[in-house]
Amino acid sequence: MTRPTSRDVATAAGVSQATVSLVLGDKWRGRVSERTAGLVREAAAELGYRPNLAARNLRLGSTRTALLVVPALTNEFFARVYTGAARIAAEHGFGVVLYPSPDGTGPARDPFASARAALDGVIASSMAAHALDAIADAALPLVMLDSDPTAGRAAAHVNLAMADGMRQTTEHLLALGHRRFLHLASAVDSWTFDIRADALAALLAPHAELRTVRAPLTVADARTAMEKALAAPQGRPTAVVCDDDILAAGTCKAARRLGLRIPDDLSVTGFDDLALATAVEPELTTVHLPAERVGEQGMAALLAVLEGTPWTAPDIPVDLIVRASTGPAPATP
Repeated sequence: MTRPTSRDVATAAGVSQATVSLVLGDKWRGRVSERTAGLVREAAAELGYRPNLAARNLRLGSTRTALLVVPALTNEFFARVYTGAARIAAEHGFGVVLYPSPDGTGPARDPFASARAALDGVIASSMAAHALDAIADAALPLVMLDSDPTAGRAAAHVNLAMADGMRQTTEHLLALGHRRFLHLASAVDSWTFDIRADALAALLAPHAELRTVRAPLTVADARTAMEKALAAPQGRPTAVVCDDDILAAGTCKAARRLGLRIPDDLSVTGFDDLALATAVEPELTTVHLPAERVGEQGMAALLAVLEGTPWTAPDIPVDLIVRASTGPAPATP
């Protein structure tokens, strides 16, 4: 059987195709009688007719589709961002295409040749605006999540209160008596990690010592980096502040290999509050980032931009979740 067309509906209802279009597009009031509208709807229902939304959207110059660009799918945070964005999109008849950039936070390649024609807008999470040059041009709305609000041509920004998360972490550790800190920083060159590093340095000076070690965002690389950093007992930190939970998990593994007890000998904190945070033992003190809310606000911002409404919103609050990986600073050896 062939799919019924609007012409079939028009023939069955005894009206023109234009009338069918008005009725099924819900634009018939004042132009078509209620009786005629009822006949059209009955004919469409009997025939099982469904409008070709793809063709209609192309005629209107809109596909009701947003592209969400993320650095990777291996991080649970971005899966949560997508969940939030897709929820709001669905409420407004939009779809969200998820695109993990092949080069991480580097320049994203165009995922399909006709990207600009096939999209209404782009949402990018934890990336630099210039990394989207191959996908988005000045005519395509761009919303940046967890990114530098002063850079690029984004129509709207949605950010988390990262500096405040670092403030909560620092105050917690200082209150426990820690004065020798190590920052296990992500080796990824990204605004979101720069904000964390700047906030930590500003908050600790001049109260405590701080040194920084960088590692790629894997448990194995974090473990290797921390085994070297913690090997010498002289000047060993009493607290390690990690840029995310994956790095914190690697730190915990390194500590165990060196015979250090957490938190008796070493306190460890993370960022994100991934499922991993409660899978490690002891469970991880970490900053909870409401990733789904980031996705929700990102999609809401894009919808506002498409409607011509200015978007402004304060940074999304974050909270330190205190668990068993932090405790009082050990006595100075």
